[in-house]
Amino acid sequence: MLLTLQNKILEMIAKGQPLAEVVDFLCRAVEDMADDIVCSVLLLDDEKRLRHLSGPSLPLEYAQAIDGIQIGHGVGSCGTAAYNGAPVIVTDIATHAFWAPYKGLVLPLGLKACWSTPIIGSGKVLGTFGFYYRNTRGPSAVEHNLVAASVHLCAIAIERDQRLAERRKLAETDGLTGLPNRSRFNETITEIARREQNWALVLLDLDNLKMVNDTFGHAAGDDLIRTAGLRIAERCDPGMAFRLGGDEFAIIVPSLAETDLDRLAEDLIAAIKSPADCSGHLIYPKATLGGARADRELTPDQVRQNADYALYHAKESARGQFVEYVPGLGSAIFERFRAVREVDQALRDDRIDAHYQPVVELSTGRILGFESLCRMTAPDGRLIEAAQFYEAMKDAHVGIEITNRMLERITRDGGQWAREGLAFSRIGFNLTAADFHRGRLTERIASACKDNGMAPSMIVAEVTESVYLTQKDGVVADEIRRLRNLGIKVALDDFGTGFASLTHLLTVPVDILKIDRRFVQRLFDAGGGSVITQGLLDIAEGLGMWVIAEGIEEEQQAEHLLGLDCKGGQGYFFSRPLHRDRALQLLREGGGYHPGWKDFVESRFGRRCYG
Repeated sequence: MLLTLQNKILEMIAKGQPLAEVVDFLCRAVEDMADDIVCSVLLLDDEKRLRHLSGPSLPLEYAQAIDGIQIGHGVGSCGTAAYNGAPVIVTDIATHAFWAPYKGLVLPLGLKACWSTPIIGSGKVLGTFGFYYRNTRGPSAVEHNLVAASVHLCAIAIERDQRLAERRKLAETDGLTGLPNRSRFNETITEIARREQNWALVLLDLDNLKMVNDTFGHAAGDDLIRTAGLRIAERCDPGMAFRLGGDEFAIIVPSLAETDLDRLAEDLIAAIKSPADCSGHLIYPKATLGGARADRELTPDQVRQNADYALYHAKESARGQFVEYVPGLGSAIFERFRAVREVDQALRDDRIDAHYQPVVELSTGRILGFESLCRMTAPDGRLIEAAQFYEAMKDAHVGIEITNRMLERITRDGGQWAREGLAFSRIGFNLTAADFHRGRLTERIASACKDNGMAPSMIVAEVTESVYLTQKDGVVADEIRRLRNLGIKVALDDFGTGFASLTHLLTVPVDILKIDRRFVQRLFDAGGGSVITQGLLDIAEGLGMWVIAEGIEEEQQAEHLLGLDCKGGQGYFFSRPLHRDRALQLLREGGGYHPGWKDFVESRFGRRCYG
């Protein structure tokens, strides 16, 4: 019978049945073989505490009461056996000193004696196998053989389970940070959602990992990831911080009743930004966070998607801060994804093209050049302005592809017009932050000009204040200097709407300032729009820069700007953006002048030319 039991237990172990099921089956079988016996198996954890594994005939209340008891000499039969690594036989629980603190738990159950044997494997105690007796007695010779076989089987089962657990832990642990990985995250978030209602998820991205890798090497980048992982784990519930891959981490907040989400985010941001020694380099890490709360109606996947939306929004509009998901945020981001897909398809279908809005010298009516504006032709033939797919252009890939397309078109058109000897000076086109950070911007412009027979000096690179002012790593400033050294003019677009522009102009000068249309629209307001515009013109003149006013829609505005000595202007008053054929016609028929405005200037003020 014992041999049959051994074979059955070994078969269960080989088939990979759960440890608790294997040991529970063993205990029940042993209890059936011997009268007057109740079996108990306890596991010894890393903190030297006994944990209940099996006791099919023991009341749940008793199992819970002894679970977690610290081992030691004199701590019952099992605690002493585990501590000393030797069997302990207590024939009368009521009188034995080892049981004095615990006899009140066991005697009411009708259990009067206890024999505990340590389960030993690989030279260490793994747990205990206990016999409780309903009479005051010790083990028989048959029971000695039965326990010896049972302890051996338990050791095999426990060691196999521990090896599997170790492999599982390795498979679910990130090798760089020691944090649980994406696989464990997926399991944990499902477990939390099953048992909790008021929980949350925070996703965290390191902001400067690529720069650290590119500047100091991947060893420094790895140190940065390790440091961030440690700092994150220290501020989260145990086992609730995960590295999902790359620079992305996740934090599960298992109970919002105990954790304030905003406070946790503040603590994480503060902890991460402390200086870190990364492979001998002092790095100042930064992180951006997005979070979402759960509720009964949301699946774990939906909570994660909401947190993704929040993180995406934070990286776009609040880098280095925490954004919590609110209803509607996902819809806005979905619209951006939709716009990206549409523009990407338009690029593949060759439905992205350049249109040209004339820039007019206000003192003469001469066409100085054009600003090229991106236009997309819809499948139904409608012409769509860039403002309607602006969200898509925030995507770095799309933005760069549009820049490439626009650069190819304007150098081709400009080269053709120059070869015809048509009178115009330059064509401007807009650049994004992605264009600068992709690298080799000046070389790419020069190459396009060379391929299409257009001089680089006929290009105006237009940079918005948001790009010009917010890039603090020197990339934009260095590229602007390279552009100007090649003869490419640089225009600061939307001038007057940003911050610290004047200070920046001292260290990173440009050639042209384009006054934002909002100032032009308020030239005649009581709020002093004209005064501000005059101040901007005076500053530009003092710095030796040209000024072009944008958004001129009325003759009165153009006349007033001329009176303020503004050099150039563009807007619907002069012309809407034109297809290349119409722009070419304007140059040919007008002889390089805007007919209506040239006539107005000559009749009203006489001919003045500022060159």
